[in-house]
Amino acid sequence: MIDELIVVEGKNDAQVVRRALGDVDILWTDGFGLTQEKLDYIAAMAERKGVIVFTDPDSVGEQIRERIRRYVPKAKHVYLTKKDARSIDDRDIGVENASLEDIRKAFQKIQRDFPSQSTLREDSPTFTMEDLLNAGLVGSAQSAQYRLVVGKILGLGDANAKQFLKRLNRFGINKEEFELAVKEAIHGERL
Repeated sequence: MIDELIVVEGKNDAQVVRRALGDVDILWTDGFGLTQEKLDYIAAMAERKGVIVFTDPDSVGEQIRERIRRYVPKAKHVYLTKKDARSIDDRDIGVENASLEDIRKAFQKIQRDFPSQSTLREDSPTFTMEDLLNAGLVGSAQSAQYRLVVGKILGLGDANAKQFLKRLNRFGINKEEFELAVKEAIHGERL
C-alpha cells in the first residue's frame, strides 16, 4: 500500500485512484485552484510522509505538476501517457479516464526528482539530444511513437523531445535503463 499523500487535479481523479489503489490519502488541487494553503499542506506532507504528484498528461496537468515541483522539490511523480488517459469518445484526457490497471502500472514506476543534483545535471547532463537522435527518439517519422513507448517503460509518460530529455536527466535514469527500454520499444527485445 502507498503511504504517501497522492496529489491529483480533481475529485473524479481521486475516486478512480482510490478504486485502483485502495484506501490511499489523496488531495485534489481543483485544477488551477491550487491555493497557497494547499501548497503549504503538500510541502508539510512531503516532509512528514512523502508526496506523489499524479496529474493529467496535458498542458494544465504539467503546469500544476511544475508548480508543485518548484515549491515541493521532494515530491515524487507518476505519469500516465495521453493514450492511457484518453476518454472513450476521445474528447478528454485525464486521470479519471484511465483504466484501473493502467493506474496500478503507472504507480509501479514512481519517479523521484533529484533536486540536490539539479545544478550538476544541468552542467553535465547524463543525456543529450544527440543520445535521443542516436536512439531514434528524435529525427524520424516514428520518433514520437518510440518516445511514447520508451516513456511508458521508464515511467516518464509521453512528451516532446525537449521535455523527454529533461525528464530523463531530472529523474536520474541511467544509460543502461535507457538502452534496455529503447531495445524493448524499438527493436522488440524483451527485458
